[in-house]
Amino acid sequence: MSEAPAFERLLKRDRVITLAGLAVLCALAWLYIVAGAGFGMSARELTTLALFPHLQTHDLMPGMDMSAAASTGRIAWSFTHWALLIAMWWIMMIAMMTPSATPAILIYARVHRHAFAQGQHQDMLAPTGAFASGYLLAWLGFAVVAAALHWVLERTGLVSAMMMGSQSRWLSGAVLIAAGLYQLSPLKNVCLALCRTPAAFLARHWRPHGRGALRLGALHGAYCIGCCWMLMALLFIGGVMNLIWIAALTLLVLIEKVLPLGPWVGRGAGIVMIGWGVATLMI
Repeated sequence: MSEAPAFERLLKRDRVITLAGLAVLCALAWLYIVAGAGFGMSARELTTLALFPHLQTHDLMPGMDMSAAASTGRIAWSFTHWALLIAMWWIMMIAMMTPSATPAILIYARVHRHAFAQGQHQDMLAPTGAFASGYLLAWLGFAVVAAALHWVLERTGLVSAMMMGSQSRWLSGAVLIAAGLYQLSPLKNVCLALCRTPAAFLARHWRPHGRGALRLGALHGAYCIGCCWMLMALLFIGGVMNLIWIAALTLLVLIEKVLPLGPWVGRGAGIVMIGWGVATLMI
């Protein structure tokens, strides 16, 4: 008899527990990125502020002993380097996307709690963790693709091996213009609308139990990737580990998804990106 009241108290506190867990996860992700993501350099050393970053990006920093890069202009991509890069992209996505995903995760927990109270299915604990895990696994897939693109851009000399930012005005201008145009595109608007209305998304795609929660989280993550993938590509311009760019993009994504005027802010940012890209090509 005592187990039921205890369980009910736990359900009433699940919002606080979920928020605390997400806050810890986000904080740990940010700490990992600031510490250098295992690459031996603090992200602060890779953070610069420039309107046209490609003019200040160099393959090697003065006084740094990197024999492989010194002889080839590139860093050797071992299995360890691949693993670190994929982990860096994934954990960076966790740091950037967790704040804007929090409303959807909280709404999922509330809907599941209500369904359990109505006796609609037999799960005792709301599989909120499974929903969040599915969401983050979708971004893991994105991280693998981003790491592969990172390799291509570095091999071709378009992205610096050390600073992880664009060395080409053509790459910088093209990505800025493409990101700006995507901000104004119908596909962006569709994905953003689904991200901004998680209750409607859950009502349309709801699946019970842990497996259903995992699938639902992955689907929501896929829509978020559709909404934000071109914004993430902007990291190749300012530097993948540039804290200023990471923070600015995190804020833009949060504004787009949460604030009432978010879509208009996103469109305005798109227009700025297009103008910025044109100016970059003219430098």
